[in-house]
Amino acid sequence: MKYLRLWWFLTLNTLQTTLAWRYGTLIFLIGKFLRFGFFFFFLSVLLGRAQTLAGYNATQVFFFYLTFALVDSIPQLLFREVYRFRQQVLSGNFDYYLVRPISVLFRSLFGGSDLLDMPLTIINIVLLVIIGARLPGISFFSSIAYIVLLMNAILIAAALHIGVLCLGILTTEVDNAIMLYRDISQMGRFPIDIYKEPLRGLLTFVIPVGVMMTMPAKVLMGILSPQLFIISCCIGIAAFLLSLSLWHYALRSYTSASS
Repeated sequence: MKYLRLWWFLTLNTLQTTLAWRYGTLIFLIGKFLRFGFFFFFLSVLLGRAQTLAGYNATQVFFFYLTFALVDSIPQLLFREVYRFRQQVLSGNFDYYLVRPISVLFRSLFGGSDLLDMPLTIINIVLLVIIGARLPGISFFSSIAYIVLLMNAILIAAALHIGVLCLGILTTEVDNAIMLYRDISQMGRFPIDIYKEPLRGLLTFVIPVGVMMTMPAKVLMGILSPQLFIISCCIGIAAFLLSLSLWHYALRSYTSASS
């Protein structure tokens, strides 16, 4: 409860700062909705001609995309402070994080969540429920497995963002790393089945885009084997534990802004 109240306090402060530029905020929101809507339109045109994509029908492809959009937007909502972390290190403010009685990882990861992503996230969830209800063979257990793999995807996203924080401490480089993550994750807009080997295996087990974006939708459709479900969960847990180890190493290597 302590950290939940702290998160809410820091998030409101960030929101007040953002709303100080009202026109910029409005343009930002409009841009997000247009980007989401245009890609939805692109899929409609594409599937209107091809009918199927990699063996999936239109409903399934839309569900894949909505799952991707949800997994992509939640980390942006929660971990927006990562995008501002480089300046904290360069300015020396990170030194103050280290001496305060709260988790420095929590402050660096959740210190400025962006509630402007909330409206589109809510719309995304509503569309997921509507389109997901049209998928055949949905069961209670597949729905629970879908939620589990969604949480696993957020865990992997958290691990990747922690890795970016580690780079920020060790090299003061954040912007290129976080943009690289965003660019690679865009390959999950479509089911990874459209890619040929070895790229498909690379995106599944080395760069876990497939585990994050495709596996949750597949398990809800009943086309993911129990073995891959377990492997996906293991990848998420292993990635998070590895990121925590890297974080502790980065903190030990930090020599403060004065150095």
